[in-house]
Amino acid sequence: MSSLTRHYDVAIAGGGLVGSSAALALARRGKRVLLIERRYCGAQASGVNYGGVRCQGRPAEQLPLAMRARRIWDRLGDTIGVDGEFVVSGHLRLARSEADLAGLEAYAQVAAQHGLPLQLMSGASFRRRYPWLGAAAVGGSLCATDGHANPRLVSPAFARAAREAGAQVRELTALEKADYDGARFVLQAGDETYEADWLINAAGAWAGTLAQRFGDLVPMTPIYPNMWVTEPLPLFLEHNLGVFGGGLYARQVARGNCVIGGGRGHGDGDFAQPSSDTTRAVMRDACALLPALRDALLIRTWSGVEGCTPDHNPIIGASRKVPHLLHAFGFSGGGFLLAPGVGEVLADLVIDGATATPLDAFDVNRFSAVPA
Repeated sequence: MSSLTRHYDVAIAGGGLVGSSAALALARRGKRVLLIERRYCGAQASGVNYGGVRCQGRPAEQLPLAMRARRIWDRLGDTIGVDGEFVVSGHLRLARSEADLAGLEAYAQVAAQHGLPLQLMSGASFRRRYPWLGAAAVGGSLCATDGHANPRLVSPAFARAAREAGAQVRELTALEKADYDGARFVLQAGDETYEADWLINAAGAWAGTLAQRFGDLVPMTPIYPNMWVTEPLPLFLEHNLGVFGGGLYARQVARGNCVIGGGRGHGDGDFAQPSSDTTRAVMRDACALLPALRDALLIRTWSGVEGCTPDHNPIIGASRKVPHLLHAFGFSGGGFLLAPGVGEVLADLVIDGATATPLDAFDVNRFSAVPA
C-alpha cells in the first residue's frame, strides 16, 4: 500500500452497524474512508441483538433521530442490496396494569408531537383483536410502522455495501494506537500506519477506552442482553412485542421461530454468555402473555456485549477536546433501529459541519461536572 492510499478523509474505529453505516454514507458522498474492525464487521452487538426496528417506547429526545433512521429502513434493499428480512409487523407495547395503560397514554401524547401515531387499545375490543394474548395483558399501544429484521444479515451487509461504495474495510485488524498531531490523526492498525483528517469512534462497548485516550470521559458500563429462540411454531405472533416498563420482548419470524429476550446475561466486558436462570424467569413471564409458548422447546440462547450509559442515551457528536473527532457509541441496547440514521448524521457532521437532527441530548460531556 502506497503512502498516498494510507491517507484517508475519515477513519472509523469499529465495524458494527454504526461504523459500517457511517462508512457507507461517507463513501457514497465522495469521501475516502477507512473502516477498522478488530474482529468481523457486524459480529458483535450489532449482529447478535434482538432485531427490533421500533420507534415506539423511545425517549422523546431520541424520536427525531429514530424517525430519520426509520425512513432508511424503508429503502433497505436499495441501500445495502438485501432486505435483511425486514418486516413491517407493527410494534405492540403491552400493558399489564391500569398504571401501565396510563403510562402508554401519556407516551402516546409525546409521540404524537414527533409525528409518531400510536393506537391505544384495552378492554373487550383488545381481547377480541388479540385472542392469542394471555390474561396478563390488559391493553396495549400499537405503532403500525414499526417492525423487525435479522441483525445477522443486516449488520454485515452495511459493511459490504460500504466496501462496494469504495471504503477500505480492514477486518481482523486491531486499532493499536491512535494519536492526534494537531493536524491529523495517526493510527496504527495491524501492521500498517494510517493518517486521517477525521476519526469516528464507533467501537461499541469498547469505545470508552478510545474516547478516554483523547480526554473524553464517559461513565459507560457493559451490559449483556439475554436472548433465546424457540423451535418453529404455528404462526400466531403478528407484531413485534414489548411491554411497558421493559424486561420482555418477542417476535416471530416467517419460519415460525419465536425470538424472545429479557433480563441480562453474564460477561467479563469482552465476551458474553446467556443466563439460564434469567431465561427461565423471563420465559415464565412470556408464557403468561403468550400461552402458545408454554410447550415450546428453546433451541438456542445467546448474549452480546453492549455499552450502557447512565441515562441510556447514546453518545453522538463531536469531542470537546480534539477537533475532527466524532463519537457514536453507548446505545444501551437500543441501537439497531438508530444506526443507519446515525451513519447519515455522522456524514452530515463531517461534510456539512452540522446536521438537522437534534443531538444535544447525546453530548459526550453531559455527565461531566466540569464545564466544557
